[in-house]
Amino acid sequence: MTLELKRIIEALLFSAERPLAPKEIRVIFAEATDEENPGMVEPFRNVREAQIVAALDELKVEYDAQQHSFQLVEIAGGWRLVSRSECAPWLKKLLDEARPHRLSPPSLETLSIIALRQPISRADIAAIRGVEVDGVIKTLLERDMITITGKSEAPGRPMLYGTTQKFLEHFGLRDIDDMPKAAELRLQAAALKTAEQQAMEAKKTDAMASGENATEVRTQAETPVPPEN
Repeated sequence: MTLELKRIIEALLFSAERPLAPKEIRVIFAEATDEENPGMVEPFRNVREAQIVAALDELKVEYDAQQHSFQLVEIAGGWRLVSRSECAPWLKKLLDEARPHRLSPPSLETLSIIALRQPISRADIAAIRGVEVDGVIKTLLERDMITITGKSEAPGRPMLYGTTQKFLEHFGLRDIDDMPKAAELRLQAAALKTAEQQAMEAKKTDAMASGENATEVRTQAETPVPPEN
């Protein structure tokens, strides 16, 4: 049964347009029907999730050992068949016309804030970025990178935003915990801020020194020279 189980799972992964979690696959096995040949589906009706996970692991090892042009990866809380990176030049040529537009730097910055601080309101995002984010939020919603997760208890009950399953798929993350930790990013931001402050202080010091030198030169120029005897 193991071999047949793997082949069915392989067919599901091949046909799916999104990652499939072992739990979803188990439900498919439990609910699949075939009126003409019920004997085919009945033996798999009670397949356990642990058996599915074991089959997925075996498939992954097989694909890697046989050096297929595709591989099985765990992504966005599920498993998905994807092409290998070394085939990228030809796939890019094939998929160029259908390739979605890349995210702009403002979109990436806003998306990072939402991912790390979710659920978060539009006003809080704008406060962190220091600019209005209405247009960026609209774009991210249209591209299904973020979604409305609820409303805040703050005055006016502003909407709160969070990331979606498509966000995880887009960036190849198993779950949100695969992102750099907020504490690490805060340390990096603090170090950058310190460096910027030091640079500003250095500029101020240079400016003050230049001003003092200019004043000294003017003072010397304005001081009357006593007449020679």
